[in-house]
Amino acid sequence: MKPISWSSLTRRCAQPLLALGALTASGVALATNDLPGGPKVNQLNLHDPVTKIGEQQHFLHNFMLVVCLVIFIAVFAVMFYSILKHRKSLGHKPANFHESVAVEIAWTIVPFIIVVIMGAMATRTVVAMKDTSNADLTIKATGYQWKWGYDYLKGQGEGIAFLSTLDVSQRTMSDSGKPSGDDYLLKVDNPLVVPVNQKVRIVTTANDVIHAWMVPSLGVKQDAIPGFVRDTWFRAEKVGDYYGQCAELCGKEHAYMPIHVKVLSTEDYAKWVEGKKKEMAALADDPSKVWTLEDLVARGEKVYAANCAACHRPDGKGAGPIKALDGSPVVTDADKSKQIQILLNGAANGAMPAWKTLSDTEIAAVATYTKNSWGNKTGTVVQPSEIVAARK
Repeated sequence: MKPISWSSLTRRCAQPLLALGALTASGVALATNDLPGGPKVNQLNLHDPVTKIGEQQHFLHNFMLVVCLVIFIAVFAVMFYSILKHRKSLGHKPANFHESVAVEIAWTIVPFIIVVIMGAMATRTVVAMKDTSNADLTIKATGYQWKWGYDYLKGQGEGIAFLSTLDVSQRTMSDSGKPSGDDYLLKVDNPLVVPVNQKVRIVTTANDVIHAWMVPSLGVKQDAIPGFVRDTWFRAEKVGDYYGQCAELCGKEHAYMPIHVKVLSTEDYAKWVEGKKKEMAALADDPSKVWTLEDLVARGEKVYAANCAACHRPDGKGAGPIKALDGSPVVTDADKSKQIQILLNGAANGAMPAWKTLSDTEIAAVATYTKNSWGNKTGTVVQPSEIVAARK
């Protein structure tokens, strides 16, 4: 990944907070409410859990806080009592002793017992968190800069795969400095869908840098590391929408990498699987098919809106370090291979991500769309067969 200055990275990741602060300072009232399955207004505690593991984490969190509070009060009570009741102004004389065996034993045994109790309670939860056996559904979550890819590997829905990206409207609000809605920067185009009361195993990895898949209400946080496979699991006990974010500082778009998990009833999940497979079958185009310019542009517009508009903007003008596609020498060049290679392999050391996960038809369509939209009226057509040849 191309090195990024700390100031630039901090400024990019803090942009949503700065926008919120500006609105607050100007006296604008933000009509924000609690987001079920996500953050609450003025939230101080953890998200409400909807899994047994989440409930155990809440209990451990509160238990540890109580233990620490009791220790704090006890230690400072003894300290201040000793200072106030045995001060020189009351006529007390300092004791002359070197050690106390009883005290030495007490402050060794008591902390040891406390640590053992805390460790035993935490170990039970940690062991349960790592038990990913006998899962009803296995899903691979792959972190990309900056989106999530989901592949249903085993169980009902096996074979389904899609990308989940921040909704374009959310990015537009962030760029304008005018956030709104309870799900600001948490809304995605394709949420991860799972059934209620079934054990879901999440296998995590990454395509570029380290990411982290975290959904607080489900009690889940697992790093996604390039070249490694990690796993975790959850069993949601309540139907609803649950939100999280990438919890690893993964680059300048870190703030725009949300996670949305939609938990459905068994019946609704079966209907979703059926509909999703039909949708995928409809998109599984024959790469040898020859498309017209008009059809590719229409298809490419949808692909661009879902995957490219968040960075390059709907009008293709780019923003900041993101290069404009409107009038781009690479896009308008008669040599189609230049743009195709960038789409397949990325560019600028990862600043422009690789899009190999898209189908040959989708890449051909978005390339054709950008070559014939805005001011780029090249008349150039990129066929899926050209993408197939470029992949070899």
